Amino acid sequence: MTRDKIKKVMDACYLAKRARDLLPKLPNGVTPSHIHYLDTIRKLELKTDHIKVSDISDELGLPRPSVTKTIKDMESLGFVEKKAVENDRRVVEIKITAAGRDLVDEYVDRYFGGLSAQLDEISDRDADIMIKTIEKLYEVMRRRQ
Repeated sequence: MTRDKIKKVMDACYLAKRARDLLPKLPNGVTPSHIHYLDTIRKLELKTDHIKVSDISDELGLPRPSVTKTIKDMESLGFVEKKAVENDRRVVEIKITAAGRDLVDEYVDRYFGGLSAQLDEISDRDADIMIKTIEKLYEVMRRRQ
């Protein structure tokens, strides 16, 4: 890739961040990370009944201490519950609450569902290529640090 093309890719990433900033305003105390975590927990619930911080950490590719802190914040807001496992009290399971589920329904399912009709000109193939390209770019940039 040429230097000029790299600059155009980075400019497109800047636009992508600006597009993300145009997502609907969240309620007080709720961050985009909370929505992302809740959506991730909901997806993990389809695979298993017992979700641990390590599962969320692995799925998001984030360090466990960061995930633990965010889960604690979300628990104080009433979006998740933590429960110690009976046979090993050191292990804590994470469950999404009805309030957390409602938040994901509103800010992921309904909003993105409505947005999909307006983005029907972008093919799944083009979206997949964009996703793969951004993931590769991120990985290269992360390794350079």
